[in-house]
Amino acid sequence: MLDEPQALAIVVAAASTAALLTPFVQRFAISIGAVDRPNERKVSHREAMPLLGGLSVLVGCFVGLLAAYLLGVTGDSLVQIAAFAAGASILVLVGAWDDRFAMKAPPKLFFQIIAAAIAIQAGFKVDFFSDPITSTTYEVPMWILWPVSLVWIVGVTNAMNLIDGLDGLSSGIGAIIALTLTIICWQAGQWTGVVIGLALFGALIGYLPFNFPPARIFLGDTGSLLIGFGLSLLALEGYRKAAFLAFLVPILALAIPILDTALSILRRLRNRRSVFDADSLHMHHRLLHREGSHRSAVLMLYFLTGCFCMIAISFSQLDGWLAFAYLAAVVAVTIRLLRNLDAFSLDVQDGTPQDRASDIASESGEGTAPLNKTADGDEFGT
Repeated sequence: MLDEPQALAIVVAAASTAALLTPFVQRFAISIGAVDRPNERKVSHREAMPLLGGLSVLVGCFVGLLAAYLLGVTGDSLVQIAAFAAGASILVLVGAWDDRFAMKAPPKLFFQIIAAAIAIQAGFKVDFFSDPITSTTYEVPMWILWPVSLVWIVGVTNAMNLIDGLDGLSSGIGAIIALTLTIICWQAGQWTGVVIGLALFGALIGYLPFNFPPARIFLGDTGSLLIGFGLSLLALEGYRKAAFLAFLVPILALAIPILDTALSILRRLRNRRSVFDADSLHMHHRLLHREGSHRSAVLMLYFLTGCFCMIAISFSQLDGWLAFAYLAAVVAVTIRLLRNLDAFSLDVQDGTPQDRASDIASESGEGTAPLNKTADGDEFGT
């Protein structure tokens, strides 16, 4: 258990480290040629934007965890914290290799599974389920526990990768969700999640000023995979294992990246395309088309994510039939929101938001506010 001053110290340590390190990472990325390579599928065509921003986030996060250890608040959670650090390091190394040399989807997916397996073995897993009718809690058998937990970790990791499409989008949304899941972990008394969440949140807010539109450095796969992995573990720690409809709480907090990923897969399957193919109909493309600028689109997605996160926090306090009624209202509002975004349009048509975005960039000079490397040109699972 930790108090507010200790929590603040962890955040400050992580944020200051990430902020101080990012300029050095910028120069390092340029020196080794780890830079964004624009193509016809991206909104911006700015050359030589440095990638590897995830290195700053990782080191900042590790310093935050070290601060927690020195403060004596890690308790019995060192095994899980070490597992998070190991899995995160694997994914950052894989992402760094991809940012510099490019890596195909299958080997990247393989390493994601390895990182997920390390985390599950350490205790990040769906191990209890609460019956929504009788509120009886059941232990999840091992043959269900492993595949469900594995799919969750790999799925959320890739969801954050897919949504990493505009300056500051993945890092900002990641910070909002990390803070939300940290609060939920605090409410649930899951102190491992609190420590990891504070460190990740701090590292992200320290890095975000360099990534917010117009960005000076991109996360690349180095950062988006790290953020997705960290959030997936926080969600597993944060759900109240004996509470009613508990697992819906982290799902609500992660609603934007999960919905965007699900609709992307459905869209590609309907058009008889591989789920690994890229397109320009993600939520951020549609919002860029509607809002007319990168910054407005990013801020709108921050706002939407914040709304879902507030719903998640309030939902964690509900139980019984009231929770069902609240959930039904959230589903109805979400469907309406997606309709307003034209998110249910699954066909790839001419004159997509990507085309309009290119026009906006050329008209307003926002070609210097590009998509991150993983934007629209990236593949699911990469």
